[in-house]
Amino acid sequence: MTTELSPRSERFFLLTLAGIQFSHVLDFMIMMPLGPILMRAFGIGTHEFGLLVASYSFGAAISGVLAATFVDLFERKRLLLISFTLFALATLACGLAPGYSTLMLARGLAGVFGGIMGALIHTMIGDAIPFSRRARASGVVASAFSLSTIAGVPLSLWLANHFGWRAPFMLIALISVIFLAIGLRFLPELRHHLGEEKRAHLLSATFSVLGEANHRRALLFSALIIFSGFTVIPYITIYAVNNVGISPGDIPIVYLVGGFATFISARLIGRWADHHGKAEVYRRVALVAMLPLLVITHVGALPLWGWLLCSTSFFVLISGRMIPAMAIIASAAQANLRGTFMSLNGTVQSLAMGLATTLAGFLITLDGSGRIVGYPLVGYVAVAANLLAIWFVSRIVMHGRHA
Repeated sequence: MTTELSPRSERFFLLTLAGIQFSHVLDFMIMMPLGPILMRAFGIGTHEFGLLVASYSFGAAISGVLAATFVDLFERKRLLLISFTLFALATLACGLAPGYSTLMLARGLAGVFGGIMGALIHTMIGDAIPFSRRARASGVVASAFSLSTIAGVPLSLWLANHFGWRAPFMLIALISVIFLAIGLRFLPELRHHLGEEKRAHLLSATFSVLGEANHRRALLFSALIIFSGFTVIPYITIYAVNNVGISPGDIPIVYLVGGFATFISARLIGRWADHHGKAEVYRRVALVAMLPLLVITHVGALPLWGWLLCSTSFFVLISGRMIPAMAIIASAAQANLRGTFMSLNGTVQSLAMGLATTLAGFLITLDGSGRIVGYPLVGYVAVAANLLAIWFVSRIVMHGRHA
């Protein structure tokens, strides 16, 4: 069952969710390009940096488990905006952190509330958008990733280079306040799920979700996709600077070009998936994505234009897989359990991110000259997980137009 929205209301609904997702995605993404700056500021290596990135993911995983016990008991809009407020405060705490340990703690708290937000956003799409337009709607919200790389990451890096690593977190906290006000104005209340029969206990919905084989298959599929990307993604900037020879001053250009390309491709892939089949489009994009994945983990010194070709194709295809994939995953859930299912999915994805980041951080090291060693092995691990996900997608049943 879905909530009927007028075309105008649906447009504002999706754009508002995209804005909230922008804040959440930028907060997570900014850690990767800040890698060289943070490693210098705290005197840490790849292992410690990997744990700093993973702390957000593990925080999100914990919150996903907790949220699964209550997310379907509350009206969606109110819960999303409360989580968003707490997320903004945690991000502000990141900017005020006095050292490495306190920054890791603040990142974990940001992950706790960001994880709830991420699950709620996809739940609300599933609640309000019919199946026939759901991949396109996911593409609109996924454009937040593109906008964060076009505008958010370059601006944040400029602020970090001129005012220190704390400045980007202050910016994200300010952006969050703006989108909180917009969310209060434009998000509809979604409460049709509240009419369901009361549960026997808090974990009954979680057991109901995990008790269905199709849900378990969708969660495993989700984990494989995320794992295949996040073995590689957190260390791209460090590899570009230390191994490929890209100037730190050119890193904003890398994200600007990649973000602009994904901004265009996200909506095209969403429309393609709605018209030609979500599973089929996922398979095709994921297969092609293996080429830039291998190239970007094996390439040596390159001029900036050569690295832009590699990194942009990587951004477009790795993020492009997620558009049909998230429509498949959301559509695998029973409508009355969608909030709980998507919270558990957020937990699974966050655990996969944290484990992938941590594993890759131990597979790679810095040699005496500061170059990353072991990145090709990380690429092979990512390809293996990607192939498993491609094989697995055909086993997931989607609840078509009645979802």
